[in-house]
Amino acid sequence: MPVAVVYAQSYDMLLEGGHLIDPKNGINEPMDVAIAGDSIAEVAPQISPDSADRVVDVSGLYVTPGIIDMHTHVFHGTDPDAYIADAHVSVAPDGFTFRSGVTTVVDAGSAGWKNFRTLKAQTIDRAETRVLAFLNIVGVGMVGRYEEQNVEDMNPEMTALMINELFPDLLVGIKSAHYWGDFTQVERAVEAGNRAGVPVMVDFGEHDPPLSLETLLMDKLRPGDIFTHTYSYTRGREAVVDEEFNVKPYVLKAQERGVLFDVGHGGGSLIWHQVIPSMQQQFWPDVISSDLHTSSMNGGMKNMANLMSKFLNMEMPLQEVILRSTWSPAQVIGREDLGHLSTGADADVAVFRLKEGDFGFLDARGRTMQGNRKLEAELTLREGRVVWDLNGRASPSWEEEPRRY
Repeated sequence: MPVAVVYAQSYDMLLEGGHLIDPKNGINEPMDVAIAGDSIAEVAPQISPDSADRVVDVSGLYVTPGIIDMHTHVFHGTDPDAYIADAHVSVAPDGFTFRSGVTTVVDAGSAGWKNFRTLKAQTIDRAETRVLAFLNIVGVGMVGRYEEQNVEDMNPEMTALMINELFPDLLVGIKSAHYWGDFTQVERAVEAGNRAGVPVMVDFGEHDPPLSLETLLMDKLRPGDIFTHTYSYTRGREAVVDEEFNVKPYVLKAQERGVLFDVGHGGGSLIWHQVIPSMQQQFWPDVISSDLHTSSMNGGMKNMANLMSKFLNMEMPLQEVILRSTWSPAQVIGREDLGHLSTGADADVAVFRLKEGDFGFLDARGRTMQGNRKLEAELTLREGRVVWDLNGRASPSWEEEPRRY
């Protein structure tokens, strides 16, 4: 008597019919993506829907690796006297990441070596979002502007030890920020970076008179170090664009020698008259990041999808926008396991709708730039799990379910 053979589905989910942009793998074309468990199982032009337990139609949409936001502040806490470390200004990441396609954030120096364990316990260990961090060169991190001036608390040895010996999988770099003095803080951060073998991110400024930006970019920072808030225009800091709206020549030379430029939009650090001339002169950022915190998320920045849309409307091709929001930051932080959809990689996936219409985009000064294209996150997967589904496309219709009371 013949025996019936039942073939089980090979995949848990199939994203079918979308346009895949995966810069690491050089893909910018229609492609299906199959997921098994928490990993990417197959990427191919046409994968049989019979091979998957759940098929999600993403026709007309763009499929990308999960977005990596390399500059955020997520050391959320309740210390009423603190600025960003363990404070209300920082945000709990899950409420603001998945809805804009973000699956990984990097906290940009909210904590130093003295309070990183608190950040880990309160945020990293509780979040569905993958949370990594730059460790502040100041031991107490961003408790407050005055505490950040304490040179005695800038300890390269302890900072490097925490990175190398205790949390090498979570700590991806060192942060220097908000220092009013000379180059001492930057120099100690770079010393720690040399000890730990990681990059340094510098939030430069607040000096009166301003320190030399050329000295910072050409003499103090190493190739692979990061200048954040690239398109800022504020007191106490030299801007990258001069009064005639020309990108300063040494800025371009610094990028050529390997210094990396990060957007870090934030509440005050992307100004149209800096970024638009820069884009027109082909001075593009290496990384697009939000500087997410309570003072930026409801202002001009809003979220990563909105920020990415700004660069799209400044004539940066979509594949370049995705590159600077996925594979580029993954390389900068030394996490090349992230930012792509290679077979075997974590199934961190974003699906975007590219809307056409009449849109306005605000800078950090409340000035508007008009645009006609806008990205909106339709679906976000974190390790193969649906964590954001704007229109319910990954779920069955209510009509398919029997009524139960």
